[in-house]
Amino acid sequence: MVKPLPAHQHEKTIPLRQLEKWTDWLCDERVGPFSAAVAFALLYCLTQIMAMALLSHVAETGVGVDDAEQLMEMRFLAAGYGSSQPPLYTWLAMLAASLVGTSVLALKIVKYGLLATGLAAYFTAIRRFGYSNRAAAAGMFGLLLFPQIFWEMQHALTHSVAIFCFTSVLLLALVEVQKRRSAIAYALFGLATAAAMLSKYNIVIFLAALFLAALSVRETREAILDRRFLISVAVAILACLPTLYWSLMHPQDFLSHSGGFGVAEGDSAAETAALGFVGLARAILNFAALPVTIFAVALVLARNSPAPLSLPAPWPEKLLWRGIIFGLLVTLVLVLAGGVTQFRDRWMLPLFILLPAALAMRLDARGEKGRKTQGTVVFVGAVLAVLVLPVSWYMHLNGGESRGRIVQMDYPALYRQITADGPVSTVVSSWFWIGNLRLIDPDLIVLDDEIPDFTRSIREPAVLVLMSDKEPPSVVFDRIAKAGYGMDTIHRRIAVPQLLGGEPRQVTITRLHKLTAQ
Repeated sequence: MVKPLPAHQHEKTIPLRQLEKWTDWLCDERVGPFSAAVAFALLYCLTQIMAMALLSHVAETGVGVDDAEQLMEMRFLAAGYGSSQPPLYTWLAMLAASLVGTSVLALKIVKYGLLATGLAAYFTAIRRFGYSNRAAAAGMFGLLLFPQIFWEMQHALTHSVAIFCFTSVLLLALVEVQKRRSAIAYALFGLATAAAMLSKYNIVIFLAALFLAALSVRETREAILDRRFLISVAVAILACLPTLYWSLMHPQDFLSHSGGFGVAEGDSAAETAALGFVGLARAILNFAALPVTIFAVALVLARNSPAPLSLPAPWPEKLLWRGIIFGLLVTLVLVLAGGVTQFRDRWMLPLFILLPAALAMRLDARGEKGRKTQGTVVFVGAVLAVLVLPVSWYMHLNGGESRGRIVQMDYPALYRQITADGPVSTVVSSWFWIGNLRLIDPDLIVLDDEIPDFTRSIREPAVLVLMSDKEPPSVVFDRIAKAGYGMDTIHRRIAVPQLLGGEPRQVTITRLHKLTAQ
């Protein structure tokens, strides 16, 4: 005779059962036309858009460094904007601003719209590869285990959000090419390729890796070698042509941040290679350690569940694993050949975006053991995303330390000081924190030393606004002089309050005037 569980043990199992039901619902159920997992992602992103826009409106705070840069650039349409970044994100920001105005709402619509699109495309790609809804959910929530996605993208970053979105879209477009082999599918693949290229330039590594992987797998090799693939090539080139031409005509703007790679910093070729290898390994570890660990722990927790014998990986898994391997090899070759020694974790994004999908797909062949592992990954990813919500709101309003504190500045008060002596058309500064002023006056022209066509952009009356910061003003002084402007000898130094407390920021305001030709 089986003895019933004691009451206290029975009570403990109820929350666990509820969590299990909730996880199963995310994995297997639908909400209207959407999978529950995709509906969760869409609701999450919509919540962030509304919450952050509302918080900024109530507190009257500004935005962080990356969004402030967008505010500077999104006032005009161009094939390039400098800062060594492609223009697509700024184009989308302009489109959003044309619909809802130059505002925090417009910025968040772009960021979370791209995040939601990327997650939905990733989920759909796994399903189109022929895997279960649970595998697709595990792959999608596996993305939310990357710190650079569930955290950094929420309080910073812009172009990295775009590259995340369009690498996912590109993966989905590749599936459609393989399945449909139609002219429309090839054209859409070319368009997705162009969108990825116009998101962030390090996508070339992902494109090379995906192309090599596709050639190495019979099912995709036939699609790539089809003559209709020329449609994809033509569409991609035509879409990227204006930005390619702009980059050739503005080489200094295109390469303005190339010094951040730490090229040839070693005392010898061997030392440089060693520094590059160590730096790359550290970036990979920082980027991928958490999701790999959670997948591994989830597999251990499901160790007692039955699993069939492991079968050879189907072609979609081979494609993804080979894409990751080729990406690592291409990156290593570029690092050693170029003498690169410095890396940022987020640069690994297009390289490892295939990893959660590859792991989730493999689990589909592991029976109940795989199902339980997938469920654990979905649960952890969802809980982590929810826990991040209040912290992301706090960071949105407070900005953190150092440069992040620009969020808290009282920009209406600063604008009143700038225009105290009369209207101002152009504000110049040494870096793009000053872009926040366009939240106060959308018609304001705001420039820093990285804005291309600096000379043609200035409209009088113009002022120079400098904040005590690590950014040296000497470069912007040179740009002002080359533009034919001088600075008044009289400077006004003011203290700009912080909206949420803290010491006021010291700011210097100087009028600019056109120098007469000698």
